[in-house]
Amino acid sequence: MTPEDLKTLIHQVAEATPEIGPLEESLKWGEQSFTPLKRNVGSSVRIAPRPDGELALMFICHTNLVDEFRGLYPDALTYEGNRAIVLSPGIDADREALKHCIALALTYKLRKRMKRI
Repeated sequence: MTPEDLKTLIHQVAEATPEIGPLEESLKWGEQSFTPLKRNVGSSVRIAPRPDGELALMFICHTNLVDEFRGLYPDALTYEGNRAIVLSPGIDADREALKHCIALALTYKLRKRMKRI
């Protein structure tokens, strides 16, 4: 998977999930970042290409997102600490699991608020 493939996947998830809506694209820490334009909907998702060809899908570390992903997909994806899903070159990632994790991140704040109600 290339950074462009991952960017397309992130936009597909946003378009297929009405709660997310359009995304704002920016650079954070030199990485492509995607956040819902609507306020208080979700957490940012960043794409971090690595020199060894790996691609990291980065999440804000003070959320519990990566732990949530690990609980849902313990063997389907590769994780790095509480910050990232790591995609290795030449290895097909579970696209459905990846799409679900992206949707969970982009609706993080909305889901957190709904739990309080």
